[in-house]
Amino acid sequence: MRTKDQAELIRVIAAVIRKDSSFLVCQRPLHKRHGGLWEFPGGKLQDGESLFEATRRELAEELQIDVISTGTSLFEAVDPGSKFLIEFVEVEIQGDPKAIEHQEVRWCSQAELATLSLAPADTKFVRERLRGQACS
Repeated sequence: MRTKDQAELIRVIAAVIRKDSSFLVCQRPLHKRHGGLWEFPGGKLQDGESLFEATRRELAEELQIDVISTGTSLFEAVDPGSKFLIEFVEVEIQGDPKAIEHQEVRWCSQAELATLSLAPADTKFVRERLRGQACS
């Protein structure tokens, strides 16, 4: 359950997409907030949109991939210095991601994720939720 302060935040989905033992991450454009840092792909939910609808729309626009399903919400973190509440959600996709809005897309192991310069909420997710867990 969200607190009153969290209810006033702007919800943003971060798609946690796995392929074998790798995770899909994208490098943010230099001109945007956290430019040049790596993130799990996604974007803001529009009014009335479900997680699935938002994920499908955002990933089609940003990566030209199809979302098959959204699963469990794994973690939430407020992006420091903003009104964004980032919700990390398991997502299953179809297609090969293309860097349409990002500088680069990459499949990384958990060990590789720990070496990337990640956006603050993504760093928190990797450290607090993924650390020590097996990739399945």
